[in-house]
Amino acid sequence: MTRKTMLICLSILFFAAPLAAEELTGTLAQIKKSGTIKIGYRQSEPPMSFLDADKKPAGYSIDVCEAITDAIEAKIGSEIKVKYVPVTAQNRFKALTDKKIDILCGSTTKTLARSELVDFTQLTFVTGASLMMPAGSNARKEGFSGKKIGVIKGSTTVEALQQLMKDTNTQAEIVLFGSAGEGRSALRKGTIDAFAADQIVLVGMILGEQNPGEFLIDSNVFSFEPFALAVRRNDADFRLVADREISSLYRTKAILDIYERWIGRY
Repeated sequence: MTRKTMLICLSILFFAAPLAAEELTGTLAQIKKSGTIKIGYRQSEPPMSFLDADKKPAGYSIDVCEAITDAIEAKIGSEIKVKYVPVTAQNRFKALTDKKIDILCGSTTKTLARSELVDFTQLTFVTGASLMMPAGSNARKEGFSGKKIGVIKGSTTVEALQQLMKDTNTQAEIVLFGSAGEGRSALRKGTIDAFAADQIVLVGMILGEQNPGEFLIDSNVFSFEPFALAVRRNDADFRLVADREISSLYRTKAILDIYERWIGRY
């Protein structure tokens, strides 16, 4: 190869490489074209995601997703609008695959089974399932045999609770609900004796009560729940932007500000 030919080839690579690096694919290209990112969230999972007093999405996971939105704007080179889309435990993953949402921000546990449906970002929080009961409950001393325990249908807590009942030979009735709000309402009315969910969600639920002292949370956890944000499968470029921003939040310790805002004060 002559020197002149080599210089031509290097010039082509020099100018072509940046263009290739900026090429947008998948969800990033879709967001660029539409000018909108669709964020899926749960409406009653405080302090991770919920509707605040002004009926606006708020919480720990919402703040993380807003930081990711800023990173996406920097990546695509233009401002984008945020459309918040409420989802349930039952339809949240289908909402992703059907492209009704672009990212799932809430209290979603990362599991191998779910990884067959969606991909996950780096972990954003770690908690475990526990039980919430009326303050005067004797269930912790007497046991839960013959009692009714509520849990959200489609959550990882269902299987964990079933295993706990099996391991402890407890004959309790498991009652399924569509949301944490429904479970809290049933517990308040006395139609169930306890409600099982991720401990951090139970904390948020109690502190949202007018009289938090009316309930208590078992200090023990009976599962390991690593939270992450769900995205569509095989969309590496979009996931990479999210992962880089999450890493930045941890590296700069900005995640601590988010923690203090929604959890530390509790």
